[in-house]
Amino acid sequence: MKTNTTPIDAVVAWVDGSDPKLLEKRIHFQNSELKQKVPGADSTRFSSLNEISYCILSILKFAPFIRNIFIVTDNQDPKLNKVVQKYFPKRVSDISIVDHREIFHGYENYLPTFNSICISNMLWRIKGLSEKFVYFNDDVFLIRPVDPSVWFRNERPVLRGGWVLPPFERLLWDSIKVFFNQEKEKTASFQINQWNAALIQGFRFRYFRSGHTPLALNKKRIEDFFNNNPKILEENIKHRFRKYTQFNTVALANHLEYNFGNKNFSPSNAVYIQPKNSNKSYINKKFRQCESDKGILFLCIQSLDLASKSDQVLVSKGLNRILGIQLKLK
Repeated sequence: MKTNTTPIDAVVAWVDGSDPKLLEKRIHFQNSELKQKVPGADSTRFSSLNEISYCILSILKFAPFIRNIFIVTDNQDPKLNKVVQKYFPKRVSDISIVDHREIFHGYENYLPTFNSICISNMLWRIKGLSEKFVYFNDDVFLIRPVDPSVWFRNERPVLRGGWVLPPFERLLWDSIKVFFNQEKEKTASFQINQWNAALIQGFRFRYFRSGHTPLALNKKRIEDFFNNNPKILEENIKHRFRKYTQFNTVALANHLEYNFGNKNFSPSNAVYIQPKNSNKSYINKKFRQCESDKGILFLCIQSLDLASKSDQVLVSKGLNRILGIQLKLK
């Protein structure tokens, strides 16, 4: 196996939904563009409890080979300098804030956007981004040391996930709910948006489904596809909130990679915590699993804002223990 020689960057999508200016914009476009409230507009999708600090510190601690970290935002600043200066003072200058206006240059009429699918479609346009990069959401964390081969082998991305059958049952059920007017519009889902990407690449009988982990991408592969298919890009980024018909960027990239001969398959190696309506034993059990199972590299904590304050404290303590830091959620 060839040694990885080119730099690897990390990109983290982040938003603070409690920011009054952003909240005002979001409510304005919800009222003007949505016929009804849809899950893609739920406030939990925009919530921030300082998970971004844990995410960035986990990268710096467990993947020190990462060259630059780009945080993509809508005219916001997570104010990470102080915490990074405390724990990794030599890395402060390696963290940059990238505004949506940079990556949507030439497509400003689709801003503001409150749609992570649209944002991920445009990450390849970050100035100075390395050809190899890893895409994080701010609720995803590294929990032990990794090396570049976790994400890239023979200079090509590792495809994390597995082959599954098409989601025919979900597609049928979604159509039935709309037909009987239980829903006015089909609800966008991570599963369907990945299937939509597979269809674009000609897959009909199976698709490669990834999970909520840090995901390796090749900038040039995505750039070439969108430059050759500008209408596909523009159709996908025009929705300010998630739509059922959209395709997931990582899924598109994974199927592109496969069609170009990439067979670097790997399981997710991740643990998922959904602390809403959970209990102390559930959260403690998940963290024990993270700490004892050396095969687990990543942790995703979904909708932490919906958990009780006591459960949020438990999560914070667990992350502090893994990272060897003392930090608090908001």
